[in-house]
Amino acid sequence: MTMNLKDTITLKLDEVRTASRALVTLNDTEINEVLLDLASRIPAHASTILEANRTDLERMERSNPMYDRLLLNAKRLEGIAADIRSVASLPSPLDITLEERTLENNLRLRKASVPIGVIGIIYEARPNVTFDVFALSLKSGNATVLKGGSDADASNRAIAELIHSVLNDHGINPDTLYLLPSEREAATIMMGAVGRIDMIIPRGSQALINHVRNTAKVPVIETGAGIVHTYFDKSGELEMGKEIVLNAKTRRPSVCNALDTLIIHSARLGDLPKLCRPLAEHQVIIFADERAYLPLLASYPEELLKHAEPEHFGTEFLSLKLSVKTVDTLDEALEHIATYSSRHSEAVITKDRAIKEAFFKRVDAAVVYANTSTAFTDGAQFGLGAEIGISTQKLHARGPMGLRELTTYKWMIEGDGQTRPA
Repeated sequence: MTMNLKDTITLKLDEVRTASRALVTLNDTEINEVLLDLASRIPAHASTILEANRTDLERMERSNPMYDRLLLNAKRLEGIAADIRSVASLPSPLDITLEERTLENNLRLRKASVPIGVIGIIYEARPNVTFDVFALSLKSGNATVLKGGSDADASNRAIAELIHSVLNDHGINPDTLYLLPSEREAATIMMGAVGRIDMIIPRGSQALINHVRNTAKVPVIETGAGIVHTYFDKSGELEMGKEIVLNAKTRRPSVCNALDTLIIHSARLGDLPKLCRPLAEHQVIIFADERAYLPLLASYPEELLKHAEPEHFGTEFLSLKLSVKTVDTLDEALEHIATYSSRHSEAVITKDRAIKEAFFKRVDAAVVYANTSTAFTDGAQFGLGAEIGISTQKLHARGPMGLRELTTYKWMIEGDGQTRPA
């Protein structure tokens, strides 16, 4: 009898669960050998991966903000291999004693880190995630179930094939990594796989994250969507601000830590043209509020300057677009951030220590910066190796999720025959 898609996936998820139980028998040296072997094989398989990636790219318009995320090239594959080696070099996050004590009855309690089990990832057109998630999951003792977007399906399958080959060669069950079929229905089945998947992490647009959060029966950690602000205070240093704003907006505009809204103190509107001048060279379209529009009108290219509408605030542009909001006080800036932020990354540019400390204390976000670019919100930049996502919620993990965030803990109690009194 031919099985339907749900039965096929359910059977496979049971096999992934079985594979996950075997991972706890591997020591860190064995895990590192797998990761280093995978990194070393990427160059030899680059042509196959890049050919699959070209197949995906041919189906997407270059103007699509997702195009840059989908794109793989030799340099990016080198970076991925370096990230995998970095993960291998990190200390194991497993069996770390978090708490230990002996009770009055001589029971010895130890609380230690352990794998979560089976981690599911639903992501869009970012094939590098396939490598990153596998490396972090294996290093932390977890099996992985992946549901990539159809836009990157050929790339993801080429990468998964390489990973399965490495696992087989090291005598590890290839079901440690399972890439779901590309059909949309597969994601729905995955989100309902209670008891087979321990946690799901969506990586992608706010629409994707909302859908997973509202649909899944499996516990979800929200990651990814970044509506990012930088507040240029009245005491902000102009040259520093120019560099920070330029970097935060243009380094990689399609990623979640890219700047979306520049908030400027009204006392510095005279410096706004200079602050934004480098953006024009990168063809950044600015949506300026009424007070910011006039100072920019005289110097910013007319074809790149637009009047801001309500929808331009609270928008993750993922492209070379930026909104500008004028405020008269720090409180106004904080209120704007509180209203529109996705609680991802927020920054202030100021020389006033009191402003900086108030910003750190009062802004509710996973990562808060002073006098630097939000582009640093990244697991590798934080010394975590690669990352599995940027958590914007408050339960279990927040900010870049590295190895330790992919573990939970258990209590281990050792006794000498003690029994509890009636």
